[in-house]
Amino acid sequence: MKRALISVSDKTGVVGIAKELSELGIEIISTGGTFKLLKDAGIPVLPIEEVTHFPEMLEGRVKTLHPMIHGGLLFKRNDKNHVNAINNHDIQPIDFVIVNLYPFVETIKKEGCSFEHAVENIDIGGPSMLRSAAKNHTDVTVICDLKDAKEMIRQLKEEGETSLDFRRYCAAKVFRLTAAYDAMIAEYLTEEEFPERITHTYTKVGDLRYGENPHQKAAFYQTVFQEPNSLSLCDQLQGKELSYNNIQDANAALAILSEFDAPCCVAVKHTNPCGVAIANDHVSAWQKAYNADPISIFGGIVAFNGEVNETIALGLSELFLEVILAPKYSLKALEILSFKKNVRVLVTDEHFDRPYDMTCARVSGGLLVQTTDMVELDKEDCKVVCGSVADSDWDDLLFGEKVCKHVKSNAIVLVKDGMTVGIGGGQSNRVGAAKIALEQAGEKAIGAIMASDAFFPMPDTVELAVQYKIKAIIQPGGSIKDDLSIEACKKHNIAMVLTGVRHFKHG
Repeated sequence: MKRALISVSDKTGVVGIAKELSELGIEIISTGGTFKLLKDAGIPVLPIEEVTHFPEMLEGRVKTLHPMIHGGLLFKRNDKNHVNAINNHDIQPIDFVIVNLYPFVETIKKEGCSFEHAVENIDIGGPSMLRSAAKNHTDVTVICDLKDAKEMIRQLKEEGETSLDFRRYCAAKVFRLTAAYDAMIAEYLTEEEFPERITHTYTKVGDLRYGENPHQKAAFYQTVFQEPNSLSLCDQLQGKELSYNNIQDANAALAILSEFDAPCCVAVKHTNPCGVAIANDHVSAWQKAYNADPISIFGGIVAFNGEVNETIALGLSELFLEVILAPKYSLKALEILSFKKNVRVLVTDEHFDRPYDMTCARVSGGLLVQTTDMVELDKEDCKVVCGSVADSDWDDLLFGEKVCKHVKSNAIVLVKDGMTVGIGGGQSNRVGAAKIALEQAGEKAIGAIMASDAFFPMPDTVELAVQYKIKAIIQPGGSIKDDLSIEACKKHNIAMVLTGVRHFKHG
């Protein structure tokens, strides 16, 4: 008689699976709560103690960690030495393993979970049985996802056994599960900022239609541990499925929103902001963000840190947009937006917390990991090296410095009255970025401030700013030729502020 060992934490559907296996003449072994559930359901089931001839001990920490279990799982059925060994020790084969694990992540997410309680919910026996069975998948069928039990039973009914391909598929799934499970525990326990090894685990949300381009395949995965401003936690109210590029752009928009407490609107195109504005209310913020660059916003993403009302929705409905994000929408706004059936309308968290404190970039043969650029400056952190800065200008100077963090380097951002009026990013030289920003701003550059993500190696950017009547510049400083730019500012009565903090963004 073949044997199946069933021990599950999530017992959804397990009674039906056990019943079908029992009807196929397979003897069932079980433990603890699973044993009680199956027995109460009238399914013939053997307690684990009758197999191991040893009681559960240490508050259930030790029950399946036993040669009678792992010998039955690991022995090679076609190896005479293995067969003789288990016969000599009266070990019975175990041909099927159905196990899922203690819900470690769900446990630690509960409010008030202590460290001791978390450790008690680290499964040891479950992963051990799964790994033993998966290693010996040539002979053993292992199920760690109860959804796969349906196919197992179908094959048993139709073929009398499971196929090697199916067993290998299940084994691979086991090792992905146990690797992820261990990674989650390691992340929970790790206190070092940059440990000697780092393993991230993600859960698949779904396949995407394609990647950045139609010829590229793509899928979306989410982190196991919840992160601030996570797009995977947003509710989509309407519109087509999110694309790879939608997700990238929306993520960039949420990161920018996290910089501001005041009512804010952000327009993003190709992960770069094309319009950012703050105001006393969201209607004004929207109007300013739109006016910042009414051309680039076409086909872009617009995000708010407050409610989208009827007035805003009417404005949005006049444009072709890919995605709209906000924590709240009025009923009238949703009614208006519903006529734009393809636009994706997402509900975000109400709290735009700062992004996750680590960022990663995949490179050929490795992974780059760094702390996230979350420096937040105020005017006391800055140094005015020439000219004078009016109190009313500090808000724009610091606003521009914040936006610069989110523009691909080299980055130049022009700001006036709480809104961007010109943005130049992703250029191979700074004066080129400045030309783009200034030409985009045109007459709006007059009396605006200029923010730069890095220092000016030459005075050419200042000289260009003079032509457009920029009144103040904020930049990190630190070039050996800082004095040249400072002297140029003095000559043309432009205030210059040094922050001492660079904001390169290369990806």
